[in-house]
Amino acid sequence: MILLRDIIRIIIITNTILAFYIVFHRRRSVSTTWAWLIILLVFPVIGIILYGFFGRGISQENIFAINKQHHIGLRNVQKSITKAPRKTSPSDTSGKASMVVRFFDRNSESPLSKNNHVQLYTDGAPMFRDMMRDIKNAKQTVNIEFYTFYNDQIGNEILDLLIKKAKQGVQVRLLYDAWGSMGATKTWFDQLRKAGGEVLPFITSRNMITRYRINYHLHRKIVVVDGKTSWTGGFNIGDQYLSRKKKFGYWRDSQVRIVGSASLLLQERFVMDWNASIQQEEQIITFNTMLFPNLDENEIHPGDVATQIISDGPDRYNANMRNGIIRLMFQAEKRLWLQTPYLIPDDAMFATLQTIAMSGVDLRIMIPCKPDHPFIYRATQWYANELSRYGIKVYIYNNGFIHAKTIVVDDDFATVGSMNQDYRSYDLNFEDVAVFYDKNFTKEVAKSFEDDMQVSTLLTPQMIEQQGRWLRTLQSFSRMLSPIL
Repeated sequence: MILLRDIIRIIIITNTILAFYIVFHRRRSVSTTWAWLIILLVFPVIGIILYGFFGRGISQENIFAINKQHHIGLRNVQKSITKAPRKTSPSDTSGKASMVVRFFDRNSESPLSKNNHVQLYTDGAPMFRDMMRDIKNAKQTVNIEFYTFYNDQIGNEILDLLIKKAKQGVQVRLLYDAWGSMGATKTWFDQLRKAGGEVLPFITSRNMITRYRINYHLHRKIVVVDGKTSWTGGFNIGDQYLSRKKKFGYWRDSQVRIVGSASLLLQERFVMDWNASIQQEEQIITFNTMLFPNLDENEIHPGDVATQIISDGPDRYNANMRNGIIRLMFQAEKRLWLQTPYLIPDDAMFATLQTIAMSGVDLRIMIPCKPDHPFIYRATQWYANELSRYGIKVYIYNNGFIHAKTIVVDDDFATVGSMNQDYRSYDLNFEDVAVFYDKNFTKEVAKSFEDDMQVSTLLTPQMIEQQGRWLRTLQSFSRMLSPIL
């Protein structure tokens, strides 16, 4: 008995020493440090195992592979932007918008493109129909990059279409996150490889278990066809995004179709992610005009929506995307409307939302009525309750599951992308966001928010009071762990 007690004491002391060393030896935010310290101290041994898989930083090997990539297509993007004819439009990048444009271009190397036609999709059926039509009409290249590519009905339909295009001689490349695409095996993707297409798991999701790091994911959703037409937003590839899963009901999301030079920026992002993930040198993509056509010469100028494509990931210490979004939010004078499935802001974003709301701006946030991840949803509820106390109107979407990630600033700016308002998107995932400096498109995104309000419930103090003690306890506990959820 005494021996057992001594062994337990040694384990606890050793675990405590390791916990403090593990957590404090790496540069990270204070909130994340404390969250991991709680896990490591409350769950001896098990906590260290969990940290080994989920808490360690992205490997230096992966950082090197990602950071060495060059912007091989940027010169043609800038050429197309410079030579493109200008049309009279409601796009405005002067005044207060110029500071946001400058921030993103300086920190993300994302030039502003103005010759774009942009279409918003909020329902899976027309979105997949039109996206597949674009792929079907591809003449030279199809590049696809998704967090989730499921082996289900819509997944097989799209894979079959890609196989068909590859057999026709179209250059098809597919990049996916292995963790987010559970069930989509190498054998399943081999069908496309045998047809002449190329398929790669993203660098951070390759050999996740053997490298003991499974917390860094490719969360981007990108499709680029012939370097001219592109798609990005919140939709992944899977039946649930077509409202075919009873668990979620109707799936409400947001995606944009872009025709114009912003497609070259998304192509650039795909190429860099692909080259970071290659396993054989012959798979590397080099500059060619088939991937980066001169859109001025091809006379592809159907619109004039000013657009920037922003991307970021854990390979950088500074959260440039989050910081830029904060810069954008601070331009709000009349309204700031957000949709996000996960509302777990870090301290900087939380303070930003508080400050803007207390400045008299109409600040509204829309979240789902149901969880897809229980702990994350309880943390979302805690932050929703807390933010509502500062006069922020929190709407709970009741018509299924809302997965849209959009922002509306006054009547001037809107964003659609893959970034949620949570720690994971800020610090752990590889994300992309399209920023639109256009009154007409902003009006369209705002209209979709207003339509969603008709099937949503405004969170009130009375509703918060009616939440049971056990639920509030779960919310508080989840909030404490929110930096590592």
